[in-house]
Amino acid sequence: MTSSDKALHAPESPYQAAGSLAGRTILLSGGSRGIGLAIARRAARDGANIVLLAKTGEPHAKLAGTVYTAAEELVAAGGQALPLVGDVRRDGDVAGAVAAAVDRFGGIDVVINNASAIDLSTTDAVDMKKYDLMQDINVRGTFLLSKLALPALRASGQGQILTLSPPLNLHPSWAGKHLAYTMAKYGMSLTTLGLAEELKADGIRVNSLWPCTLIDTAAIRNMPHGETMVLAARGPQIMADAAHAVLTGSNLGAGGPPSGNFYTDEQVLAAAGVTDFRPYSLGAPEDRLVPDIFL
Repeated sequence: MTSSDKALHAPESPYQAAGSLAGRTILLSGGSRGIGLAIARRAARDGANIVLLAKTGEPHAKLAGTVYTAAEELVAAGGQALPLVGDVRRDGDVAGAVAAAVDRFGGIDVVINNASAIDLSTTDAVDMKKYDLMQDINVRGTFLLSKLALPALRASGQGQILTLSPPLNLHPSWAGKHLAYTMAKYGMSLTTLGLAEELKADGIRVNSLWPCTLIDTAAIRNMPHGETMVLAARGPQIMADAAHAVLTGSNLGAGGPPSGNFYTDEQVLAAAGVTDFRPYSLGAPEDRLVPDIFL
């Protein structure tokens, strides 16, 4: 078992849930591994119904897991799962996933925009195919999945959209470091900002969630020096617990609006009563963890 596997399955999670996702239907993009799978697994423990839309239907040479193995894990954890091989860049795949969720489980209560592509190259160095990939997956994919799920979310009466994207920090340094990626991630965040305002009358809660530190994922490990970087990261379980807290409304309603927020994992879990974040670490002292970007 790798260090990230240990973090994913750590039984000593300090988060004590105040609410449950039992019986709720969640449509999640990505989710065959990493943060998405961790979020789905935490929801499955409550008995949630989870529809996974992910590209990996066959084993990948560099990435562990497929949408089918992920679904098996969710069923084993106590939930129901519908694995769908598809791409958020394709309108038909997304429309089919929404229809399949409604057909199988009777509706959709939660959409989680997890699918994302990353390339931290400077403007000179970035390949335009990578630029297009990030725009298509991160921005268009988030917009499309949210858009096509709106009728089902309205029918739910308790609909939510949660997007894994950062606060809209307009300090020039973030645009200057990796402009192409910054535009793509901020496009996801603008979707949260806009939909939260647009959907006020519908009662659909729209929020974003972002980690305070680097998170150990296959995407990070496959980056240059990634294996070294993740030694100072936290495991995906912290994002899973934070997403659970947001989706169940654990102590988040007091003193603030229920929609249009750009939460961090630490902020959410502190509000839920977590005081010690060390169990989420892969071993590095808290003062040695690598802060995430955009904060």
